[in-house]
Amino acid sequence: MGTSAVILTQKDKYAPEQLLADTIVAAFHSESALYFYNNKTYTNEGVFLYTTLNINHKSFTGDNESSLIFHIHSINSLSTDFYYHEDLGLDTNLLLCQVGHMEDIYGNQELILHFIYEYLKLNPDDYFWIADNDWVYSREEIQKLKSLPYDPDWCYKNPKTNF
Repeated sequence: MGTSAVILTQKDKYAPEQLLADTIVAAFHSESALYFYNNKTYTNEGVFLYTTLNINHKSFTGDNESSLIFHIHSINSLSTDFYYHEDLGLDTNLLLCQVGHMEDIYGNQELILHFIYEYLKLNPDDYFWIADNDWVYSREEIQKLKSLPYDPDWCYKNPKTNF
């Protein structure tokens, strides 16, 4: 399995339905295609766990198009727990959770940059974290990246030291 990425948001403000709505708007404004089948996964007790979307660069018809698998989890899912505040230089008083899980980001750097830029415009207090990195991207850092000529290796560089 490749490197994954997540959106970090304040736990007390998180609602899966709002993340779904913001994902639709961010995909729309980033000129991405969005495929949502409304296939939900539940526990044996009938409690919602997650739903999955596909976000694709421009359309679903091109052979060389990049595509992301994007999971929206329930607030009660163990997948939303986040414990790495200090490791990533984040305020330990923030009660953050991991939402908007993206599978295997390799080859999707441009799609992610455009999408996460639009998402963070809607949610300026959230962060974007690539699981292998020791840093997060804030809205301001993504805005700065968008103002520079596109660098396909942007997500492998610490924004606090490389931009």
